[in-house]
Amino acid sequence: MPFFLSLFRHPAVRRPRSSRPRAHRLTPFLLWTLAALPLSQAGAVSSVQLQAVIDQAAAYRNGDAVTLLNPPRVIKGRTLLPLREVAAVLGQSVLGDSTQMLLGRLSLDPRKPQAFLDGTPQPAESAALLGNVVYVSARLLADALNANLSFSDDGRTLTLTALPPGGNPLAPQARFSTDKSSYAPGERVVYTEYAFDPDGADLTSRKWTGRQEVFFQPGSYTVGLQVGNARGLVSQPYTRTITVTGAPIDSPLSYALKYAAPGDTFADSQVLNYPALNAQPVQAPGMPLLFSDSPEAPTQSGILYQDSLQGQARLLAYHVNALPGPARLYVVARNLESRPVEVRTERLGETAPTRIEGLLGQVTLLDYFAAGGAQSVTIQPGESVAVYASPTLSSGSGVNMMQDINASGRVELTFAMLEDSLPPTAQVLQQIGFMPPDGKHQRGTFQGAVRPIHVTLGQLPARLVIGDGLVDPALTGTDALTGQPQRLLGNYGVLYDIQVQGAAGTAVALSPRGGLYRGAMNIEDGPVTQAIKLPKVGATATADSPTLLWRPASNLFNIDFVPASGSNLPISLVFYKASGPSAFGGVIKRYTP
Repeated sequence: MPFFLSLFRHPAVRRPRSSRPRAHRLTPFLLWTLAALPLSQAGAVSSVQLQAVIDQAAAYRNGDAVTLLNPPRVIKGRTLLPLREVAAVLGQSVLGDSTQMLLGRLSLDPRKPQAFLDGTPQPAESAALLGNVVYVSARLLADALNANLSFSDDGRTLTLTALPPGGNPLAPQARFSTDKSSYAPGERVVYTEYAFDPDGADLTSRKWTGRQEVFFQPGSYTVGLQVGNARGLVSQPYTRTITVTGAPIDSPLSYALKYAAPGDTFADSQVLNYPALNAQPVQAPGMPLLFSDSPEAPTQSGILYQDSLQGQARLLAYHVNALPGPARLYVVARNLESRPVEVRTERLGETAPTRIEGLLGQVTLLDYFAAGGAQSVTIQPGESVAVYASPTLSSGSGVNMMQDINASGRVELTFAMLEDSLPPTAQVLQQIGFMPPDGKHQRGTFQGAVRPIHVTLGQLPARLVIGDGLVDPALTGTDALTGQPQRLLGNYGVLYDIQVQGAAGTAVALSPRGGLYRGAMNIEDGPVTQAIKLPKVGATATADSPTLLWRPASNLFNIDFVPASGSNLPISLVFYKASGPSAFGGVIKRYTP
């Protein structure tokens, strides 16, 4: 029986020798663990009982075999026990230092050694130092702990029975259970927590140790919980032991395909060996994309990019304020018609301000997919109006915005970074200059802001590659300020409208191929439409660590994917056969460009 399982056993009579379990040696680590786990917190045992034999290392704790590093001794007619070791077996903590040791009603100077009970000096034979180990009389230890002590008829076997420490009555109590005590490798563990506070105060913290949703290797695993309350008090650790044995139910991969939640990352070393799917491009209206990312970090107020258009368009900007003081990013629309023009913002996502580059793209996409409700402004002939204004950016912080607009007439759109004191008026824009590209990043106007793709699934697993520049070519366009041709590496700002046929009963995951990736996708699975954060925590970086997107229930499944600014392409969408749950809650209004 695993040692920690003894924490959940009731006191037992001594077993016949043939049925006794293997003894557990009380190493310094186990001694520390025992002292840190009072039985009242770790298994509802009312008393702790030690049975030991003079000069023998074999002993029993509540019927379970243990091995004492320092066995009991008889010195000058008194039975002596190792103080720290026996205290740990009884779930007690010895306090103090090299000059004074405290346990219950006992105090002791280990240098002499001299023992005191409630301050009264005890006979010299009550304590001894044997090989740097402090021993005390068994009777004195029992009195110090208000414990019961008895001996066998021959005087060689002693039984010491003590109550565990009561603890702080105001401290919260950690409690949890599992649906079983023994599991097969790959079997899901269901935890039920029922921790509480004696006075009903809020539990403000939880600290788990050893907790896993599933264990894949046979063995014994100790899971612990500590909770804290609003008073700042922390419970004693509460533990349970889980045994994993038998034939495996699932491998790590098959388990993840059944039970992983959207945004969870799992391991699959074979991703790059899966065959590529043949995607069928679908002709779409040439919705333009205006992209402003050069200069990425302007050092003075200026115009970053400018072009004119009418109708639908997507605007994407990614910039860092490198001015010495606060600044804001603006997109200003100027009416080029002789009549009023309405500019509608149909969808907008932004991240600002932040100094964390990886957040810029992911938060913008989640914001973009969740946005609902169009807003519009009416612009008089020759008038200029800001259709986007970022929050104030401190020096060194960045902004990422993606905005879909629809203009009822021709407008000139100007991306400008302005120090905080300058308003985005036509007069200011005429006075500041156009900023040259930085030679490292891109800007321009590109056709094809929406790229519809149809995929029919067959033999699985298989993968759909996006953003490699070969199977999925980069958009081409022009820098309207310089006239130079541009190639949009990574297709940032392009919405891939992916329609998957034959998706029911599959699991879909994102696998990065170009390096660090942190983004989001929008899915439509029958009546469910939801934006998924990928990954749920942190970032994913390698092809063999895919992140679950969804387990479709419908045969026809739609994915909206936009490459996240600040992340790397290409990526693969990996399709697996799956047999786990195929529906997740949560509905966000779907956007159809």
